[in-house]
Amino acid sequence: MKPIYLGVNIDHVATVRNARGTDYPDPVTAAAIAELAGADSITTHLREDRRHITDRDVRIIRETVKTSLNLEMAVTDDILAIAKAVAPQKACFVPERREEVTTEGGLDVISNMAKIEKAVNELDKVGTVCSLFIDPVKEQIDAAKKVGAPFVEFHTGRYANATNPQEQEKELQILTSMAAYADSIGLGVNSGHGLNYQNVAAIARIPQMNELNIGHSIIARAIFTGLTEAVKTLKAIMVDARNNS
Repeated sequence: MKPIYLGVNIDHVATVRNARGTDYPDPVTAAAIAELAGADSITTHLREDRRHITDRDVRIIRETVKTSLNLEMAVTDDILAIAKAVAPQKACFVPERREEVTTEGGLDVISNMAKIEKAVNELDKVGTVCSLFIDPVKEQIDAAKKVGAPFVEFHTGRYANATNPQEQEKELQILTSMAAYADSIGLGVNSGHGLNYQNVAAIARIPQMNELNIGHSIIARAIFTGLTEAVKTLKAIMVDARNNS
């Protein structure tokens, strides 16, 4: 049975820090705690407006992480230059709008193939493995393959936000079939967005899923239980779902 991995997104630890302009809670410390609790990688999103994670955070986490750093990033010249200098083990290209609260949908690879292919190639030269955050759509998967990205990360927002069991099951079937398709053409498959303790098991059971990147629900739970318990519990749900699928 193929293992399932958990990437813990620590952005919202930085959100709390920045709300008061203090130097605590430190996302660097959160990264270390999450790793000790069983996280398989640490995810951060260095936004252009630096609303949570900062350049300093990325630099120190890259230097101290024991698993791997997955840097979520827009495909812009400034952020790409930082990524090339830091050389994270992994990078995930995401769409970004200043006015959005969180990422609202998948990257349009089809309309930006030349730009994305160039960025994938540049990061490959510094040893960074790239994924593209896309909606689970065959045409976008094909485009990801064409630009040379070894991984895709499916946007699971429609599944997570489904308002009834029938709608959720429909979205689950789309994710399942598209994961099988991506795998069949040689792409690794990750997923993330809106996954939590109640809905993650069904996604973890999809056999082609490699890693699930989850942040908000873990940090929210950690307020009441502590970060160690929050990470351990979610990882256990995922592993149990995979082992019993």
